[in-house]
Amino acid sequence: MTDTAPATSGPAAGSEFEQITTDLSDRVLTITLNRPERLNAWTATMCRELIEAFDRADADDEVRAIIITGAGRGFCAGADLAGGGETFDYRKRGSTEAVPGDNGGEFTLRIFSSTKPVIAAINGPAVGVGATMTLAMDIRLASEDARMGFVFARRGIVPEACSSWFLPRVVGISRAMEWVATGRVFSAQEGLDAGLLRSLHPAGELLDAANELAREIADNTAPVSVALARQMMWRMLGAEHPMIAHRADSRGMVARGQSADAVEGVTAFLEKRPAQFPDLVSDGLPDIMPGWRSPEFG
Repeated sequence: MTDTAPATSGPAAGSEFEQITTDLSDRVLTITLNRPERLNAWTATMCRELIEAFDRADADDEVRAIIITGAGRGFCAGADLAGGGETFDYRKRGSTEAVPGDNGGEFTLRIFSSTKPVIAAINGPAVGVGATMTLAMDIRLASEDARMGFVFARRGIVPEACSSWFLPRVVGISRAMEWVATGRVFSAQEGLDAGLLRSLHPAGELLDAANELAREIADNTAPVSVALARQMMWRMLGAEHPMIAHRADSRGMVARGQSADAVEGVTAFLEKRPAQFPDLVSDGLPDIMPGWRSPEFG
């Protein structure tokens, strides 16, 4: 990445993680899946570490945006299949639950509740959970040679990581069913044409492009406003009437209109200078959607 300050300290900076790395520079947290010898194949350990990294990021006001990418030549090759044919048999893992939650879904639900915008920098193969995990991220960029695939039907299983909710909302039901029913691996260009990806970049320029986008957020916007807007956008995908959005918008405008951020934003615009927004996400967000809760998870 170019034009970045030295890494800063805080809850999100530095770690003792085993299968991911984190780097915080200029208020952008880059999380790298770090099993390059296995094309960053997914494990329960990686899931736990990613969730912890997001917990730390939400607690750290220095983090204004998150980039997720992979080490080496792949983004994530899907679940680690070292366990052979019993890889997906939860009974073999000692689970006593009748229907244990899939850990890919635990991670995408954590992304869903994030207060920081999330950018996927897909630097190579992204299949299975390597593809579905990106659906809960806000913006997806990819290298020109990246390939993606929702290969579950070819492995005798079903889409996971809440992808039956996310994927049709991102690309529409027809394209979602084509990809899921065939289980084929497709090119980054096809992903771009379908709206799954925002843009394609030469491999050596992908992280710079993702960082430039993240910096656009970090340098110019109020963090509390971005956090609220992110929750509003994602939650309204499941709303049954625009009146629900109108009520949330109205509450949001009342709460934010009285804030120090609103005063600073308007004053800075009139004075033709960069805004310095004082409000912090860690101080809490106004409840502009009272009564909203996701089933079973609160």
